[in-house]
Amino acid sequence: MIQLTKLNGKTFSVNALYIETVESFPDTTITLTNGRKFIVKESEEEVRRKVTDYYRTIQVLSNPHLRGDEENEE
Repeated sequence: MIQLTKLNGKTFSVNALYIETVESFPDTTITLTNGRKFIVKESEEEVRRKVTDYYRTIQVLSNPHLRGDEENEE
């Protein structure tokens, strides 16, 4: 779960695995896989960082293929 802030200042948590898109309209809008949308104070970049940190915490990014790293095969 990542913690975000609604425009009214109230914080909430969302499961980052269900985030489908993060866009700036200019407000940052998060769309979940079920179609629900949240507008948050955090920037698009900050949301991406929080999601990446969360993925590392649960070890989704522990596999080099999932991270996008390519091994040099010789």
